[in-house]
Amino acid sequence: MFPLSNWTELDIWQYVKREELELPSIYFAHKRPVFWRDNMLMAVTEVTPADEGADVFEEMVRYRTVGDMSCTGAVESTAATVADVVAEVAATTITERGATRADDRISEAAMEDRKKEGYF
Repeated sequence: MFPLSNWTELDIWQYVKREELELPSIYFAHKRPVFWRDNMLMAVTEVTPADEGADVFEEMVRYRTVGDMSCTGAVESTAATVADVVAEVAATTITERGATRADDRISEAAMEDRKKEGYF
């Protein structure tokens, strides 16, 4: 049973705001070196090096999904507080998964394949 499975991203952030939960800074925007891949901003890391010839630049970004950086893209953001994130998410027209799930660009079953391989 996964009781939060029917909550939206906005529901989660509104709950965090209402309950005044403290979060680590990883949930908020940071200036990072990034590059575009498959219409997503990817951070330059050991796991996600910039593609050959890619334009690497610094941008204020945050991750709508905090997870495996090899399959998650960033979004442009200046959100530094929970209230900022709530306002940002309330105004967006693209779902969290639609905007940042690199696995979904590989195949519709990519995450299921990862589960079968023991990812979770």
